[in-house]
Amino acid sequence: MIVAVACSALLGVLVFGLGLGVSLTRQRTGISAGCPDDPEHALYRMVRAHGNTVEYAPMLAVLMLIVGANDPPPWALWTMGLAVLCRYSLAVGILTCRTMTAPHPLRFVGAAGTYATGLALCVAALATL
Repeated sequence: MIVAVACSALLGVLVFGLGLGVSLTRQRTGISAGCPDDPEHALYRMVRAHGNTVEYAPMLAVLMLIVGANDPPPWALWTMGLAVLCRYSLAVGILTCRTMTAPHPLRFVGAAGTYATGLALCVAALATL
């Protein structure tokens, strides 16, 4: 269970860290509501990194805690850690790219890894039935 809790907490750090990043970027740019429709703008990228994280982190955390509470096999524990790495990879890829219109390897790895690990955690959760 310790791996599941640690991974869930790291996802929480990512969500709240990116949320703080949005607030600080809003303050720095003077944009208090909405965001520019410019995929190169820092606020646009920060909002997308936070929004994308909020779309996936809660479900991953729930799956991790369900699986972690039921004596998971070692592969499931590794999958939890990999899922967290993928989420961080995606966020870094969004924040460090020049524009969201061009592909970025960290975004690709993060997105593909999120789908793969998320589905694997779903299988692990179903196996607890």
